[in-house]
Amino acid sequence: MRTPLRPLTRRGLLTGAFGSAALLAGGGSLAGCGTRAATRTEAGCVSEDLSGTEKTLTFSNWPQYMDVDDADTAKRPTLDAFVAKSGIQVTYTEDINDNNEFFGKVQNQLAGCQPTGRDIMVLSDWMSARMIRLGWVQKLDTSKLPNVEANLLPSLRGRSFDPEDQLAIPWQSGLAGLAYNGRVTREIRTVDELLTRPDLKGRVTALAEMRDTMGLLLQSNGHDPANFTGAQFDDALAKLKKAVAAGQIRRFTGNDYAPELARGDVAACIGWSGDAVQLGFDDDKIRFVVPDSGAMIWSDNVVVPNRASHRGNAERLVDHYYDPAIAARLAAFVNYICPVRGAQAEMEKIDPALAANPLIFPDDAMLARSKVFMALDEKQEREYEGKFQQVIGA
Repeated sequence: MRTPLRPLTRRGLLTGAFGSAALLAGGGSLAGCGTRAATRTEAGCVSEDLSGTEKTLTFSNWPQYMDVDDADTAKRPTLDAFVAKSGIQVTYTEDINDNNEFFGKVQNQLAGCQPTGRDIMVLSDWMSARMIRLGWVQKLDTSKLPNVEANLLPSLRGRSFDPEDQLAIPWQSGLAGLAYNGRVTREIRTVDELLTRPDLKGRVTALAEMRDTMGLLLQSNGHDPANFTGAQFDDALAKLKKAVAAGQIRRFTGNDYAPELARGDVAACIGWSGDAVQLGFDDDKIRFVVPDSGAMIWSDNVVVPNRASHRGNAERLVDHYYDPAIAARLAAFVNYICPVRGAQAEMEKIDPALAANPLIFPDDAMLARSKVFMALDEKQEREYEGKFQQVIGA
């Protein structure tokens, strides 16, 4: 099923009611309470797995991140198939609308080694990394994840915040790159074009998500966003600051740039691949471009929090979604990058056009040019976010 453009971003934007102030306040509250005291160890916060006797699972996810039946939206075909196959009853809740907001919901329980009432959460890379850094996430038993072991895309393995692939398993992924409306401007290929081309002045937006915008600028300067120095970050930030001062950038956005891009009010932007797929259903002049210097790749990840009592059931569900046939059904609904190898062949049976879409099934060359943003410690997170927010005026 092809879904309409979503009003909420999966990326946990630093805008709106839970914007940059919330993130910085969140960092401050952790510091104020003593982050070291909030940090947990596996030995110091033991979780008991009751999956052997309790066939239940509580699953928190983002809105519209699970396939539904066209005729009956109360039915979720791939999830219903898991329940029927496993006998595990799933309580599924779409209660994650923003990473920071959700962090606020569970922070006190996890800091105190208390149950959150959830067995599975789906969190973006940087929030997953924060949870892992704090010791709030259970390790998964990789021997119980044969489909994950066999089918997880190589480009999503061994990420810096989860080098053993046992703490955060990608649910869906996406690219941050360039997008443009071919009805109102000519093709754009580089970040430098976006930031300097005279015909685009005042007709450009960039993302308020620091990791995506700054990751692309780091790449454009020849630096590795997966491994950079403070000086390299400042160098890329200076480029962004210059473009802001020159009036090149109209504003910084969440995925609310998409309607403006569709209308042609915005000619080109830093944007997300999933938005471009959806816009492209109605207008093939909306194009997504992997910049010549490379793109950013991100994931929203399944994590099992401390004191969740059904880790084994969670492992069975995760492995279910790494069956290529199941993964293809899910990808046909959400339209983001499918992290499962073999799903493209299964998608051919569902929708050949989606199977051929490189923004859902990127080829190896595109993936090789895509980077995951470096995992940050708490000090780096506050420092880099603070500098970025000053430049974008948040």
